[in-house]
Amino acid sequence: MKINYEFADGKVELEVSDEWASILAELDRQEYNNNQRETRRHTSLDNGYDDGEWLAVENTLLTDLIKNEDYSLLMSAIKHLQPQQQELLHRVYWNKEKMSDIAAEQGVSKMAITNRMKKIYKNLKKILE
Repeated sequence: MKINYEFADGKVELEVSDEWASILAELDRQEYNNNQRETRRHTSLDNGYDDGEWLAVENTLLTDLIKNEDYSLLMSAIKHLQPQQQELLHRVYWNKEKMSDIAAEQGVSKMAITNRMKKIYKNLKKILE
């Protein structure tokens, strides 16, 4: 059986036995599966976790307001949120509690807390625009 290999300086076609061909095919399959598994384990920076907990992309609005010292504008926008949203935002952003800890305390998944935070950021952005 002929096997094609691609190197930096070109392609090579090798003649190998069927036994070696099946071994090489299995190794290729395992490598592909490992790469897929490893890819799924990592989160894109666009989904943005800073220190594994913060929604970095989403909270730039809040960070910018704080840097620009627009505290009164930010606080008035936060007052438009529901009380549960205000509390969650305060715990995550100011108290720097881990979302996984909050999720465990509330008996929900970390993804549920992440989704709530995304909704909070979306609402704040809508209020501030």
